[in-house]
Amino acid sequence: MPFTAIVANQAQPKSRAYKLAVEKGLYLQVMPNGSKYWRLKYRFGGKENVLALGVHPETNLKLAREKREEARKLLSNGIDPSDVKRAQKAYQCEAAGNSFQAIALEWFARKMADKSQGHQDRTMRALEKDLFPMIGSHPIGDITPPQLLAALRRIESRGAVETAYRAKQTAGQIFRYAVATGRAERDPSHDLKGALAIHKKKHLAAITDPKEVGKLLLAIDQYIGTPTVKAALQLSPLLFQRPGEIRQMEWAEIDWEKEQWELPAEKMKMGQPHIVPLSKQSLGILQDIQRLNGNRRYVFPSARGASRPLSENGVRTALRTMGYDNDTMTPHGFRAMARTILDEVLGFRPDHIEHQLAHAVRDPNGHAYNRTKHLDQRRKMMQSWADYLNSLKLEASTSNVVAGKFKGSA
Repeated sequence: MPFTAIVANQAQPKSRAYKLAVEKGLYLQVMPNGSKYWRLKYRFGGKENVLALGVHPETNLKLAREKREEARKLLSNGIDPSDVKRAQKAYQCEAAGNSFQAIALEWFARKMADKSQGHQDRTMRALEKDLFPMIGSHPIGDITPPQLLAALRRIESRGAVETAYRAKQTAGQIFRYAVATGRAERDPSHDLKGALAIHKKKHLAAITDPKEVGKLLLAIDQYIGTPTVKAALQLSPLLFQRPGEIRQMEWAEIDWEKEQWELPAEKMKMGQPHIVPLSKQSLGILQDIQRLNGNRRYVFPSARGASRPLSENGVRTALRTMGYDNDTMTPHGFRAMARTILDEVLGFRPDHIEHQLAHAVRDPNGHAYNRTKHLDQRRKMMQSWADYLNSLKLEASTSNVVAGKFKGSA
């Protein structure tokens, strides 16, 4: 009676394993637990061997016969099919270890450890969301420029052109790491110059006209919302640090005696510790919110749980509520506001301003300033800035008061 798929499907387990012969050495082994395995019995070099061909029903009778014929062709050419299978398995294991995803995670652990948490999170999101699904399982040395471009075009297709460019940059760093460590011969991202849509960098909206700044500050003071969000709003122009740094501020980072906020390197974009002198106005806001959130880790905890900081959309949503849309003012815009007015209106030295913005500032000899460089001058600048903002707010509230003049250092 010929062996058919029906026979394979209906084969029932017994107390001991047994075999059902098909033909030409092929048989189905039925185990006591009901599992069914295709096996090929053959002779090579005078010895009898058994080759596993798959599990039923994932491997059906037709596919098992095809695998048997492939093995018989190898035997006819003097090749042991078991040796070929072991070599293929070894290659697959090596390829998995050298996959783009494996190398990317290794690169991330080695090269991103000193970057800010925000930078790490953005990079990992790009890898997990955009690159791993498309090229993660591919051996990194086999990835071609068109394959990488397909992954980037997928990002581009949803309108995230800037994200596509950042993903290309990240991929390039990973490929170059693979080249340096002997797992790839070249970086295919180099061949994609000009392949993506032209990216026009959009500057984040900011209010830099002093009169409009006064109106904004007055609106912030009149904001009706949670005390946590309002305090974050009030501190944003006074401190003009990155939105992520402000919303992740911790009480442990506030030095009340020295009147300064000390940010650790791992929280900073540039990977260097940073000091923000606190004006009397900033200290007053912090002292007020401490009464509410002082027993929490974060100065601005999330409403969804004290273990998390305020949402990245917290301040942005509050600005929208106050009538300031994305084309008028953004949380990041407080930095541009301070940078412009401190320089063009108050006349403070650009290097003092840039250092307080935590930008990469170098002296004439090319050395990076450390976090305490010009700290006394920066402390005076931050207090003058807070006083000037108060004058703008006062001017906005009455037409009879003229803003004071706060001249900066030359």
